[in-house]
Amino acid sequence: MQVGLIAAACAAAPALAQDDKMVVIPVPAQPTAIPLDTGKLPGATAPEAWHRQYGSVFARNVTVATLTPFLPDPAKATGTAVVVAPGGGFRTLSMENEGWDVARALAAKGVAAFVLKYRLNPTPEDMKGFEASMTAMFSATARPPRPNPRDAMAGIAPQIADARAAFVLIRRRAGEWHVDPARVGMVGFSAGAMLTMATALSGNDAKPAFIGNIYGPLAAVTVPAGAPPLFVALASDDPFFGNGGFGLVDSWRTAKAPVEFHLFEQGGHGFGMYPKTTTSTGWFEEFARWMDMHGWLKPRS
Repeated sequence: MQVGLIAAACAAAPALAQDDKMVVIPVPAQPTAIPLDTGKLPGATAPEAWHRQYGSVFARNVTVATLTPFLPDPAKATGTAVVVAPGGGFRTLSMENEGWDVARALAAKGVAAFVLKYRLNPTPEDMKGFEASMTAMFSATARPPRPNPRDAMAGIAPQIADARAAFVLIRRRAGEWHVDPARVGMVGFSAGAMLTMATALSGNDAKPAFIGNIYGPLAAVTVPAGAPPLFVALASDDPFFGNGGFGLVDSWRTAKAPVEFHLFEQGGHGFGMYPKTTTSTGWFEEFARWMDMHGWLKPRS
């Protein structure tokens, strides 16, 4: 993947000045995390590590992909499921703000949510080296090139395999989790949005029933026949993708595929589930209304 593309997708942090220092934390217990069958990332040697920043929890050096279920109250279950893909430039994962918190909110709506902790490109094991590597990556992307979607997909083959394995697992255990195999969607943030789009466009058997692209790249793509409904949310002051045009939305519209696009005046990049004073904070309720409009928040008939 192009360096500029990775770095541009990396800013999973909100535009907040406070609490921006990275603090190492122990690897949290994840008793419900289910290892996926995609194996260990080749060549990775550093152990998985976690840190806190911006009041939220991040993971890095993930070498084995996992899927963590957040299941709704059976009395509220709709049969719909969503794979949640956090962002972080394929070097780190915003597990709390763009993962667990999103999954809990979906479960409260009766949706079975599954947080995908996909494999990541390796980073220096020590925190000082990791911070230096991230600073260097951002410095190289003051003027990031517009990504080529085909090149981007080729560069994240391991992550696409992780997403595919997540769909296979959910559909295989659909009865146990009270999920309709035909109603499994995916929502991703920043780099996770790139992974969501790649999963939908890769033509494999993991095709989502619907997809959400939350502050991801909006480059034009070739839309396949029968493309899933697409929800897009972006802040116009996003420093990475706010000025790159809306080719993805235009591509969906040209193909006469269902698409809804929310362009918020403010919000920056990485707003996720953070409570902010900007209207971008309302993206989740808009996403839920969109799901409801399509019938995915109504129980299976």
